[in-house]
Amino acid sequence: MTTEPQSFEILVVPEHIENLRGASPADRALRSAVVEATGEQGASGYPRYRGEGVEADIDPATRTIEALLIDGAELDYGLIAMVAPEDRGRGARHK
Repeated sequence: MTTEPQSFEILVVPEHIENLRGASPADRALRSAVVEATGEQGASGYPRYRGEGVEADIDPATRTIEALLIDGAELDYGLIAMVAPEDRGRGARHK
Protein backbone atom coordinates (compact mmCIF):
# COMPACT_ATOMS: atom_id res chain seq x y z
CA MET A 1 0.00 0.00 0.00
CA THR A 2 1.38 3.35 -1.01
CA THR A 3 1.18 6.47 1.13
CA GLU A 4 1.74 8.79 -1.83
CA PRO A 5 -1.34 10.61 -3.11
CA GLN A 6 -2.87 8.88 -6.10
CA SER A 7 -4.17 12.10 -7.65
CA PHE A 8 -3.73 15.85 -7.54
CA GLU A 9 -5.62 18.76 -9.00
CA ILE A 10 -3.32 21.03 -11.00
CA LEU A 11 -4.23 24.69 -11.53
CA VAL A 12 -2.85 26.89 -14.29
CA VAL A 13 -3.01 30.55 -13.32
CA PRO A 14 -1.55 33.83 -14.57
CA GLU A 15 1.78 34.42 -12.83
CA HIS A 16 0.70 37.74 -11.31
CA ILE A 17 -2.15 36.00 -9.38
CA GLU A 18 0.26 33.93 -7.27
CA ASN A 19 1.19 36.83 -4.98
CA LEU A 20 -1.90 39.02 -5.41
CA ARG A 21 -3.38 39.85 -2.04
CA GLY A 22 -6.88 38.52 -1.48
CA ALA A 23 -6.91 36.57 -4.73
CA SER A 24 -7.19 32.83 -4.46
CA PRO A 25 -5.27 31.08 -7.25
CA ALA A 26 -7.86 28.29 -7.15
CA ASP A 27 -10.64 30.78 -7.92
CA ARG A 28 -8.65 32.43 -10.73
CA ALA A 29 -7.45 29.32 -12.56
CA LEU A 30 -7.53 29.46 -16.34
CA ARG A 31 -7.45 25.69 -16.46
CA SER A 32 -7.55 22.85 -13.99
CA ALA A 33 -7.01 19.14 -14.38
CA VAL A 34 -7.08 16.16 -12.06
CA VAL A 35 -4.06 13.98 -12.71
CA GLU A 36 -3.76 10.38 -11.56
CA ALA A 37 -0.61 8.46 -10.60
CA THR A 38 0.72 6.37 -13.48
CA GLY A 39 3.07 4.22 -11.42
CA GLU A 40 5.95 5.53 -13.53
CA GLN A 41 8.86 7.68 -12.47
CA GLY A 42 9.39 10.82 -14.55
CA ALA A 43 12.69 12.10 -15.94
CA SER A 44 12.86 14.43 -12.93
CA GLY A 45 12.98 11.43 -10.61
CA TYR A 46 9.55 12.09 -9.12
CA PRO A 47 6.32 10.13 -9.64
CA ARG A 48 4.49 10.79 -12.90
CA TYR A 49 0.84 11.83 -12.91
CA ARG A 50 -1.37 12.13 -16.00
CA GLY A 51 -4.91 13.20 -16.89
CA GLU A 52 -7.08 15.63 -18.83
CA GLY A 53 -4.27 16.56 -21.22
CA VAL A 54 -1.79 17.24 -18.42
CA GLU A 55 1.33 15.22 -17.62
CA ALA A 56 3.34 16.15 -14.54
CA ASP A 57 6.13 14.90 -12.32
CA ILE A 58 5.13 15.86 -8.78
CA ASP A 59 7.04 15.62 -5.53
CA PRO A 60 4.27 14.26 -3.29
CA ALA A 61 6.08 15.25 -0.08
CA THR A 62 6.19 18.96 -0.95
CA ARG A 63 3.33 19.02 -3.52
CA THR A 64 5.75 20.70 -5.96
CA ILE A 65 5.39 20.27 -9.70
CA GLU A 66 8.86 19.33 -10.96
CA ALA A 67 8.02 18.87 -14.67
CA LEU A 68 4.88 19.66 -16.65
CA LEU A 69 3.38 19.34 -20.12
CA ILE A 70 -0.07 20.60 -21.04
CA ASP A 71 -1.48 19.18 -24.25
CA GLY A 72 2.08 18.08 -25.07
CA ALA A 73 3.63 21.54 -24.68
CA GLU A 74 5.33 23.60 -21.99
CA LEU A 75 3.45 26.42 -20.27
CA ASP A 76 3.18 29.71 -22.08
CA TYR A 77 5.13 32.67 -20.72
CA GLY A 78 3.29 34.38 -17.87
CA LEU A 79 1.51 31.25 -16.67
CA ILE A 80 2.35 29.07 -13.70
CA ALA A 81 1.08 25.70 -12.56
CA MET A 82 0.46 24.69 -8.97
CA VAL A 83 -1.12 21.88 -7.06
CA ALA A 84 -4.50 22.96 -5.70
CA PRO A 85 -4.84 23.28 -1.94
CA GLU A 86 -6.04 20.09 -0.29
CA ASP A 87 -8.99 21.92 1.25
CA ARG A 88 -10.34 22.72 -2.22
CA GLY A 89 -12.15 19.40 -2.19
CA ARG A 90 -10.81 17.83 -5.35
CA GLY A 91 -7.12 18.30 -4.47
CA ALA A 92 -4.85 15.48 -3.40
CA ARG A 93 -6.86 12.38 -2.74
CA HIS A 94 -5.80 9.02 -1.46
CA LYS A 95 -7.22 5.89 -3.05
